[in-house]
Amino acid sequence: MAKPRKPRWQRRKDERPAEIISAALAVFAARGFAAAKLDDVARRAGISKGTLYLYFRNKEDLFKAMVREMLVPNIALAEAQLGDDATSTPELLTRVLRGMVSVIASPVGAIPKLVIAEAGNFPDLARFYVEEVVARGLGVLGRLLARGVSRGEFRTINPASIGPVVAGPLMLLAMWTHALKPHTPPAVRAAFEPDSFFETYTDVILRGLLATPAGAGE
Repeated sequence: MAKPRKPRWQRRKDERPAEIISAALAVFAARGFAAAKLDDVARRAGISKGTLYLYFRNKEDLFKAMVREMLVPNIALAEAQLGDDATSTPELLTRVLRGMVSVIASPVGAIPKLVIAEAGNFPDLARFYVEEVVARGLGVLGRLLARGVSRGEFRTINPASIGPVVAGPLMLLAMWTHALKPHTPPAVRAAFEPDSFFETYTDVILRGLLATPAGAGE
Protein backbone atom coordinates (compact mmCIF):
# COMPACT_ATOMS: atom_id res chain seq x y z
CA MET A 1 0.00 0.00 0.00
CA ALA A 2 1.38 3.41 -0.97
CA LYS A 3 2.55 5.59 1.91
CA PRO A 4 0.27 8.62 2.35
CA ARG A 5 1.84 11.85 1.15
CA LYS A 6 2.21 14.74 3.54
CA PRO A 7 -0.26 17.55 2.99
CA ARG A 8 1.20 20.26 0.79
CA TRP A 9 1.09 22.87 3.56
CA GLN A 10 3.06 20.59 5.90
CA ARG A 11 5.77 19.88 3.32
CA ARG A 12 6.05 23.62 2.71
CA LYS A 13 6.45 24.29 6.43
CA ASP A 14 9.22 21.70 6.68
CA GLU A 15 11.08 23.25 3.74
CA ARG A 16 10.71 26.84 4.89
CA PRO A 17 13.87 27.18 7.07
CA ALA A 18 16.06 26.10 4.14
CA GLU A 19 14.27 28.56 1.86
CA ILE A 20 14.81 31.38 4.35
CA ILE A 21 18.50 30.51 4.72
CA SER A 22 18.95 30.45 0.94
CA ALA A 23 17.26 33.84 0.67
CA ALA A 24 19.45 35.19 3.48
CA LEU A 25 22.63 34.16 1.67
CA ALA A 26 21.55 36.02 -1.46
CA VAL A 27 20.57 39.16 0.46
CA PHE A 28 23.63 39.16 2.74
CA ALA A 29 25.98 38.61 -0.21
CA ALA A 30 24.40 41.45 -2.20
CA ARG A 31 24.09 44.04 0.58
CA GLY A 32 26.47 42.99 3.33
CA PHE A 33 25.35 41.74 6.72
CA ALA A 34 25.02 45.13 8.42
CA ALA A 35 22.97 46.73 5.62
CA ALA A 36 20.75 43.71 4.97
CA LYS A 37 17.28 43.78 6.48
CA LEU A 38 15.13 40.87 7.52
CA ASP A 39 12.30 42.44 5.52
CA ASP A 40 14.44 41.90 2.41
CA VAL A 41 15.14 38.29 3.37
CA ALA A 42 11.46 37.60 4.02
CA ARG A 43 10.46 39.20 0.73
CA ARG A 44 12.97 37.14 -1.21
CA ALA A 45 11.80 33.97 0.55
CA GLY A 46 8.18 34.82 -0.29
CA ILE A 47 7.02 35.02 3.32
CA SER A 48 6.07 37.67 5.84
CA LYS A 49 8.58 39.02 8.33
CA GLY A 50 6.40 37.57 11.09
CA THR A 51 6.73 34.11 9.58
CA LEU A 52 10.50 34.50 9.46
CA TYR A 53 10.53 35.22 13.19
CA LEU A 54 8.83 31.88 13.80
CA TYR A 55 12.09 30.23 12.75
CA PHE A 56 14.84 32.72 13.60
CA ARG A 57 15.00 35.15 16.51
CA ASN A 58 17.06 37.83 14.76
CA LYS A 59 19.52 38.45 11.96
CA GLU A 60 22.47 37.08 13.93
CA ASP A 61 20.58 33.85 14.64
CA LEU A 62 19.79 33.54 10.93
CA PHE A 63 23.43 34.08 9.99
CA LYS A 64 24.59 31.36 12.38
CA ALA A 65 22.00 28.97 10.97
CA MET A 66 23.23 29.78 7.48
CA VAL A 67 26.81 28.89 8.44
CA ARG A 68 25.71 25.67 10.13
CA GLU A 69 23.55 24.59 7.20
CA MET A 70 25.76 25.66 4.30
CA LEU A 71 29.38 25.42 5.48
CA VAL A 72 29.64 23.12 8.50
CA PRO A 73 28.34 19.98 6.67
CA ASN A 74 31.21 20.32 4.17
CA ILE A 75 33.71 20.31 7.03
CA ALA A 76 31.98 17.30 8.57
CA LEU A 77 32.29 15.50 5.23
CA ALA A 78 36.02 16.26 5.12
CA GLU A 79 36.39 15.02 8.72
CA ALA A 80 34.65 11.78 7.80
CA GLN A 81 37.12 11.17 4.99
CA LEU A 82 39.99 11.09 7.48
CA GLY A 83 38.94 7.56 8.34
CA ASP A 84 39.67 6.30 4.82
CA ASP A 85 42.83 4.32 5.60
CA ALA A 86 42.96 2.75 2.13
CA THR A 87 43.55 6.08 0.38
CA SER A 88 46.99 7.71 0.30
CA THR A 89 47.32 11.02 2.11
CA PRO A 90 48.26 13.02 -1.03
CA GLU A 91 45.13 11.70 -2.75
CA LEU A 92 42.99 12.35 0.31
CA LEU A 93 44.35 15.88 0.70
CA THR A 94 43.69 16.55 -2.98
CA ARG A 95 40.11 15.33 -2.56
CA VAL A 96 39.51 17.53 0.49
CA LEU A 97 41.04 20.59 -1.18
CA ARG A 98 38.94 20.04 -4.29
CA GLY A 99 35.85 20.07 -2.12
CA MET A 100 36.96 23.30 -0.46
CA VAL A 101 37.61 25.00 -3.81
CA SER A 102 34.20 23.88 -5.08
CA VAL A 103 32.45 25.38 -2.06
CA ILE A 104 34.40 28.63 -2.34
CA ALA A 105 33.55 28.94 -6.04
CA SER A 106 29.83 28.50 -5.26
CA PRO A 107 27.53 31.19 -3.81
CA VAL A 108 28.27 29.77 -0.34
CA GLY A 109 31.83 31.06 -0.73
CA ALA A 110 30.51 34.58 -0.07
CA ILE A 111 30.22 33.76 3.64
CA PRO A 112 33.94 34.19 4.48
CA LYS A 113 33.91 37.59 2.77
CA LEU A 114 30.91 38.63 4.86
CA VAL A 115 32.60 37.59 8.09
CA ILE A 116 35.81 39.47 7.31
CA ALA A 117 33.93 42.59 6.25
CA GLU A 118 31.77 42.64 9.39
CA ALA A 119 34.17 41.19 12.00
CA GLY A 120 34.85 44.54 13.65
CA ASN A 121 31.18 45.43 14.03
CA PHE A 122 29.95 41.94 14.92
CA PRO A 123 32.69 40.29 17.01
CA ASP A 124 30.33 37.61 18.31
CA LEU A 125 29.69 36.43 14.75
CA ALA A 126 33.42 36.48 14.03
CA ARG A 127 34.13 34.33 17.09
CA PHE A 128 31.33 31.98 16.12
CA TYR A 129 32.74 31.62 12.59
CA VAL A 130 36.25 30.97 13.88
CA GLU A 131 35.00 28.24 16.21
CA GLU A 132 32.56 26.57 13.81
CA VAL A 133 34.48 26.88 10.54
CA VAL A 134 38.07 28.10 10.79
CA ALA A 135 39.17 25.99 13.76
CA ARG A 136 37.50 22.85 12.43
CA GLY A 137 38.81 23.41 8.92
CA LEU A 138 42.35 23.90 10.15
CA GLY A 139 41.87 20.84 12.35
CA VAL A 140 41.08 18.74 9.27
CA LEU A 141 44.15 20.05 7.45
CA GLY A 142 46.35 19.53 10.51
CA ARG A 143 45.22 15.93 10.91
CA LEU A 144 45.75 15.25 7.22
CA LEU A 145 49.24 16.71 7.31
CA ALA A 146 50.14 14.77 10.48
CA ARG A 147 48.79 11.60 8.85
CA GLY A 148 51.02 12.13 5.82
CA VAL A 149 54.09 12.65 7.99
CA SER A 150 53.41 9.58 10.14
CA ARG A 151 52.97 7.41 7.02
CA GLY A 152 56.16 8.71 5.44
CA GLU A 153 54.27 10.30 2.56
CA PHE A 154 55.03 13.90 3.59
CA ARG A 155 58.35 15.28 4.72
CA THR A 156 58.76 16.23 8.38
CA ILE A 157 56.79 19.40 9.01
CA ASN A 158 54.85 21.10 11.79
CA PRO A 159 51.19 20.57 10.80
CA ALA A 160 50.01 23.42 13.03
CA SER A 161 52.27 25.87 11.17
CA ILE A 162 51.68 24.51 7.67
CA GLY A 163 47.88 24.28 7.94
CA PRO A 164 47.30 28.06 7.68
CA VAL A 165 49.75 28.21 4.76
CA VAL A 166 47.67 25.62 2.91
CA ALA A 167 44.43 27.44 3.79
CA GLY A 168 45.68 30.93 2.89
CA PRO A 169 45.25 30.69 -0.90
CA LEU A 170 41.70 29.44 -0.39
CA MET A 171 40.82 32.63 1.46
CA LEU A 172 42.34 34.65 -1.38
CA LEU A 173 40.19 32.69 -3.85
CA ALA A 174 37.08 33.48 -1.79
CA MET A 175 37.89 37.20 -1.65
CA TRP A 176 38.55 37.33 -5.38
CA THR A 177 35.50 35.30 -6.41
CA HIS A 178 33.01 37.18 -4.26
CA ALA A 179 34.46 40.69 -4.15
CA LEU A 180 37.21 41.47 -6.65
CA LYS A 181 36.27 39.43 -9.73
CA PRO A 182 34.19 42.16 -11.46
CA HIS A 183 37.11 44.59 -11.13
CA THR A 184 39.86 42.24 -12.35
CA PRO A 185 41.35 42.37 -15.88
CA PRO A 186 40.96 39.20 -18.00
CA ALA A 187 44.66 38.30 -17.80
CA VAL A 188 44.45 38.03 -14.02
CA ARG A 189 40.95 36.56 -13.98
CA ALA A 190 42.06 33.44 -15.84
CA ALA A 191 44.38 32.39 -13.01
CA PHE A 192 41.48 32.44 -10.53
CA GLU A 193 39.06 30.30 -12.50
CA PRO A 194 38.35 27.29 -10.21
CA ASP A 195 39.81 24.53 -12.40
CA SER A 196 42.95 26.46 -13.26
CA PHE A 197 43.42 27.62 -9.68
CA PHE A 198 42.92 24.12 -8.27
CA GLU A 199 45.42 22.52 -10.63
CA THR A 200 48.16 25.04 -9.89
CA TYR A 201 47.38 25.24 -6.18
CA THR A 202 47.49 21.49 -5.52
CA ASP A 203 50.62 21.08 -7.64
CA VAL A 204 52.49 23.66 -5.56
CA ILE A 205 51.17 22.36 -2.23
CA LEU A 206 51.96 18.71 -2.90
CA ARG A 207 55.42 19.42 -4.30
CA GLY A 208 56.18 21.24 -1.06
CA LEU A 209 54.86 18.42 1.12
CA LEU A 210 55.85 15.17 -0.52
CA ALA A 211 58.68 13.25 1.08
CA THR A 212 59.94 12.50 -2.43
CA PRO A 213 58.95 15.48 -4.59
CA ALA A 214 57.41 14.67 -7.93
CA GLY A 215 60.09 14.57 -10.61
CA ALA A 216 62.92 13.95 -8.16
CA GLY A 217 65.65 11.80 -9.65
CA GLU A 218 64.37 12.30 -13.20
